[in-house]
Amino acid sequence: MCSLLPCFIATSSAQLGNVIGYTPPQRVTVKAGAPVDSALKLNLKQGFHVNSSTPSEDYLIPLKLTWNEGALEAAGTTFPKPEYHKYSFAQMPLSVYTGDFEIVTHFKAKAKPGVSSMTGKLRYQACNDNMCLPPKTLEVKVDVEVQ
Repeated sequence: MCSLLPCFIATSSAQLGNVIGYTPPQRVTVKAGAPVDSALKLNLKQGFHVNSSTPSEDYLIPLKLTWNEGALEAAGTTFPKPEYHKYSFAQMPLSVYTGDFEIVTHFKAKAKPGVSSMTGKLRYQACNDNMCLPPKTLEVKVDVEVQ
């Protein structure tokens, strides 16, 4: 996220452990061809933030959720309303997410009846007031039952 002098990218995020986690969504049960929503519940370690899906500066890495091909087709994603915080390394407040939040994906069932799972990737860059960690990709999954 940071490309200005007061902010640096940590060389290893191992010293900080995971700063973002998620609760796997409940199994999605849907009739073939029907729409269904699934919420991905995320939680950030206290003191950290990630850029919103629509960052306030071009150089910032947005939060992005993508889904692989599977039993469902992603028909859109709803991100929470971002918060605006002022950080010492930026002149203007930044559009970020902190704490616990949800991303909702709107799916449409395209497969024949059966049980499977959808896999995806959440790309983000976590920062605190002093440093930014290297961008990461978190593997996500939702179990699916098409009826």
